[in-house]
Amino acid sequence: MRIGFTTDAEVELLDFAKQHGFGSIAWMRFDQSFAAPGKESWRAKAEQFCAEAKARDVNISTIGAFYRNPLDPAQTEFARASLHRAVDVAALLGVRTVSGFPGGVIETTINPRGGQPAITPLENFIPQILAFWEPVAKYAADRGVRLAFEHCPQGVFRLPVMNYNLFGQPANWERFFNATKCANIGLEWDAGHLICQFIDPVENLRKFGAKVFHVHAKDAFINRQLLETYGPCHPGVAEHRLPGFGQANWSEVIHELIRAGYDSDLNIEGWHDPVFKDHPADAQSPLAGKKLERECWLRAKQHLERYVPKT
Repeated sequence: MRIGFTTDAEVELLDFAKQHGFGSIAWMRFDQSFAAPGKESWRAKAEQFCAEAKARDVNISTIGAFYRNPLDPAQTEFARASLHRAVDVAALLGVRTVSGFPGGVIETTINPRGGQPAITPLENFIPQILAFWEPVAKYAADRGVRLAFEHCPQGVFRLPVMNYNLFGQPANWERFFNATKCANIGLEWDAGHLICQFIDPVENLRKFGAKVFHVHAKDAFINRQLLETYGPCHPGVAEHRLPGFGQANWSEVIHELIRAGYDSDLNIEGWHDPVFKDHPADAQSPLAGKKLERECWLRAKQHLERYVPKT
């Protein structure tokens, strides 16, 4: 289990990883990279990037293929092409996992009492979601690759409200896994998203740990005073943080991951932290212009290293 960070496929960031003792990266925004569908010489460029990573002893833990809604008809064709290409690149490079959002079918009705549109619950469309994903999963399985779904709610107040990601609610993980026979579909797990939904990450791992194929190392903080005054749907109640700056019990999280047989890395996803990130120079804040993202990758790494076995 190596500690790394999420990033684009850039050699300069591999140099940063090597310099500071990070052992892995999660290759994000694949669908916008040099290896995306429609790009020329994608195979040679992917092999070169992999060689650069290996030369620095940096593991590519996952390829983040498509973090939008592949079930949106306007995106489906490109999403499928991106996923197939990501699987091809993963198989070529020996990367075990391709990750992204499972998405959801969006159908609205009008609430006759209020007159407002309401989204039909995403779990009503699991057969349609399976119809998209199971052929992709078979394509991946035939090439020795597995798929990991991130459970970011993509909703307001960091809750699965009016969202487009079926996996924004753990109850839907269970429904989906019960409905499919594709054993190579699992989770890209993130403690921060669970805390923001008032879910205990450790208890969640005790139930779903065997399905975790990749981990985004992210934390969160619940402001109890705001929660008890205004309830969960209020700005500032739930706030993403770097590991070590939030409320996840990382010793227990890592303990449960190991107990469940987790075989990949911990990749820090830091840019959501409202303080420890790179702030634009024109921000209306005392933090304007401060560049804190990489410094706090290092602080998060130091925190996680206390609990990760060295072998």
